[in-house]
Amino acid sequence: MTESADHTAALIVAAGRGTRAGGEMPKQWRILAGKRVADWTVAVFQTHPEIDTVIAAVHPDDQVEYATLGVKCVLGGNSRDASVRAGLETLQGCGVSRVLIHDVARATIDHATISRVLAALDSAPGAAPALAVSDALWRGTAGQVTGTQSREGLYRAQTPQGFHFDAILQAHLAHTGGAADDVEVARAAGMDVAIVDGDETNLKITTPEDFARAERILRGTMDIRLGNGFDVHAFEDGDHVTLCGVHIPHDKRLKGHSDADVGMHAVTDAIYGALAEGDIGRHFPPSDMQWKGADSAIFLHHATDLARSKGYDIGNIDCTLICERPKIGPHAATMMARMAEIMDLRADQISIKATTSERLGFTGREEGIAALATATLVKP
Repeated sequence: MTESADHTAALIVAAGRGTRAGGEMPKQWRILAGKRVADWTVAVFQTHPEIDTVIAAVHPDDQVEYATLGVKCVLGGNSRDASVRAGLETLQGCGVSRVLIHDVARATIDHATISRVLAALDSAPGAAPALAVSDALWRGTAGQVTGTQSREGLYRAQTPQGFHFDAILQAHLAHTGGAADDVEVARAAGMDVAIVDGDETNLKITTPEDFARAERILRGTMDIRLGNGFDVHAFEDGDHVTLCGVHIPHDKRLKGHSDADVGMHAVTDAIYGALAEGDIGRHFPPSDMQWKGADSAIFLHHATDLARSKGYDIGNIDCTLICERPKIGPHAATMMARMAEIMDLRADQISIKATTSERLGFTGREEGIAALATATLVKP
């Protein structure tokens, strides 16, 4: 963690069991619109330009799930406030000045709501989003209406709830436990908490029906982009080829300005294409001698980092290598693992496969290798 006077952290509370949501596992690890609930939630904070650090408080029984969450995880406690306290104590001494505390089940949170909370912290020690109650309110007993309740001054609380770090840490350390949320803890310590506009789409997944609603929200707001890449390299005399980052013994090598990794080049161009950022030649001109013989991982790293800097997650990569020889099948798993390492993805997000051109054309005559790739980019 980088120490800074205005270092901002996000603490995702993900240690609950979520039994009301149904299913065979806690709701934060269930699949929602193609990704786990927790993955959606974490991604929004990771891609917000004002968030420097994201951590999650998790349940010790969920190690298999949180191991792939992509952020630092700390073990939570037996209650929400205990989990928050554990997360805050982990951040202590790391130079954090502001912290946002967010329920993992609010996977449809957006950047605009986060920004409103952060802006309010410029003039208040605490801030939280909320929606004014607009429905009529009743009191009832045993299924019968027994009276009405004024909705004046009533709000529906949401997260993230933001605070000056030192103040909320001390508030939690002094609290006796049992708080419904962090605003309650803050107010018990005498902190003022500003209300900012919440959003109706900032849904907390609680019941099975909420999954369907959250999926509609996510699929309706996602920016999904597809890009294609195609590359060809001819053979020349040599003793190996480099394909998707793996050296494969062969009686020829691929000719090119860099290492001529035709598969990695196609994938790189697919990412650039999805971003409308041209191709490798735009970013790494072949006329520039510094790229002569360069490892193509440099190009792929650049494309991947560029996508993430624009707020996109890489959903999956599909690459087809077209050649008669060498045989790709025995090396495909190693290629997928290497590409996943370079791109910081899971191996199951990378597909590497091969086909021949039935002895037709330049690939059929074994004059070279071609590659076709598709990349899917998703912005929550």
